[in-house]
Amino acid sequence: MSLLHRNFSRQTTAELLRLALPMVVSQGAFAVMIFTDRYFMSQIDPVHMAAALGGGVASFFSFCFFIGLLAYANALAAQYLGAGEKEKCPKVVTQGMIITAMSAPVLTLITFLVAGIFEGMGHEPEQVRLERTYYLILMAGVLVTLAKTCISSYFAGIGRTRVVMICDVFGLVINVPLSYVMVFGKLGFPALGIVGAGISTVVATVLAFALFVAFYFGKEHRDSFGVLRSFSLDVKILRRFWRLGFPSGLEMFLNVAAFNLFLLMFQSYGVAEGASAAIVFNWDILSFVPMIGLNVGVISLIGRFVGARDMERVNEVMTAAFTVALAYSAVLAITYITYRYPLVEVFAPPSGDFTAIRELSAFMMIGLSTYVMADAVILVSGGILRGAGDTRWLMVASVSLHWAMLVAQFFIIRVFEFSPRVSWLAFAALVFAIALVYALRLVSGRWRDPVVLERVMAE
Repeated sequence: MSLLHRNFSRQTTAELLRLALPMVVSQGAFAVMIFTDRYFMSQIDPVHMAAALGGGVASFFSFCFFIGLLAYANALAAQYLGAGEKEKCPKVVTQGMIITAMSAPVLTLITFLVAGIFEGMGHEPEQVRLERTYYLILMAGVLVTLAKTCISSYFAGIGRTRVVMICDVFGLVINVPLSYVMVFGKLGFPALGIVGAGISTVVATVLAFALFVAFYFGKEHRDSFGVLRSFSLDVKILRRFWRLGFPSGLEMFLNVAAFNLFLLMFQSYGVAEGASAAIVFNWDILSFVPMIGLNVGVISLIGRFVGARDMERVNEVMTAAFTVALAYSAVLAITYITYRYPLVEVFAPPSGDFTAIRELSAFMMIGLSTYVMADAVILVSGGILRGAGDTRWLMVASVSLHWAMLVAQFFIIRVFEFSPRVSWLAFAALVFAIALVYALRLVSGRWRDPVVLERVMAE
């Protein structure tokens, strides 16, 4: 069925926005936390800033598989809610916590292995020391991070995204001043530098998780969902969690790996090219952060209506999501291409020749303006398919395209030594390719076949 013939419903659009907007704020809080830590490090010296970036990227890469897996609690809880099985919703959280506990030995091994790779990256000894320290502190709190991912995804799945927003903003309010105090040695604290940044992040995560738990055991929620009856191993739900969530986790892990390897290769062009990529991807965040919030809302609503077998409402969610996402991304596309030079100039240093970076960044901003609407199609389509349980197809398609891009970039950059502009055009082509493949999957309708949906809901 053509996407152009989906029913538009103001009620469904309003419901989607009600779910998505708090998640936009939540994702924004996460982005601000990252930005703040790196900004504080930049006020010490460039080595600390580089170490925060390296250690932070390494930590996320170490546990991103489990993040992708546990985030599927959103769709699972939504599907059970839509099917009228509310008592199974908190059981999703219990099984998620079991998965988190089971991940501890694997994460311990990963931490031990990754902590030793910084020396092999050719960094200065001081940077290596700082990177390893920051990485180990963040990984010390990884189980809390995963537990927080599970419970926040659960609240998104049952439609209580305001809880997610409140808890994440609370974590931000704790993190920023605590980081400032511990990094620079204020209010009687010693100046701990990057150690203080890492500790403040872990403390903020722990306190935010504690607030989630308080909401979880609140009387109204406890009575509505039978939380106190959910604390047991449910093999059927655990198996379903793993079956549908595993492809999402593996997809995230492999895609993050491919993207990071692409960035490393692109940065090998030189300092100007690396700086240009950083500038453009900073602006790219403006499109991703709000649409990730929309993606979470789409997963929640699609999961709920798939669970209820209400495909008419699924159609309404699809139309509403594409309308919002394409309108938003169109405004961004016009802004990026019209004001590309002023936007690039925001990152101009107070002194030094910025000409090469300015010109390359402006060219890359044109590419960004052309693929930002494709990003919208990817995030909305991915949310629909993920909410409907089509995670295995998503994994195969997404990973295949990302790694095909990486192979192509290897030949473009390393073998044929084409210019960075050619590399960037190839990257934009990948984004369009993913958007096209996802859209074709939606149009095919295979993911909505009643037999397929029965298999998705089966335990």
